[in-house]
Amino acid sequence: MSPTPEQRARLDIDSALEAAGWIIQDRAAMNLAAGTGVAVREFRMASGHGFADYLLFVNGKAVGVLEAKPAGYALTNVELQADKYAGGLPAGLNPPVHPLPFLYLSTGVETRFINGLRRTRGVVHSEGSGRAGTGHSVSCEAEVVT
Repeated sequence: MSPTPEQRARLDIDSALEAAGWIIQDRAAMNLAAGTGVAVREFRMASGHGFADYLLFVNGKAVGVLEAKPAGYALTNVELQADKYAGGLPAGLNPPVHPLPFLYLSTGVETRFINGLRRTRGVVHSEGSGRAGTGHSVSCEAEVVT
């Protein structure tokens, strides 16, 4: 059976995250000490905030979210959803910055990045991605948000 478009996107996103040095884990088997960058799938957020497709941790601290959508989906349509996750952390995570500053919206082909620390946005395609613990590479279509 062929994967659904959303499943295909998640497979592509998993591959891109792994290529960039992230360790991908399911919530039930979460081990934040497994490496510098850990991406946890289907992370339950605080009450009323749902599940983030991926919650991103660097050195054991939550720093961002990644929302997955099928190829062809307009990523600008899910910025509010990602913002909701960034501000809806469950108690006890104690992130270095709240709300979480790094938001990724991805189809596996195209990834939109929002840097809440610098108030910039960018778009990268499948050949570019953020490296765990080494900053975030956004090379084209960057703009300052006012």
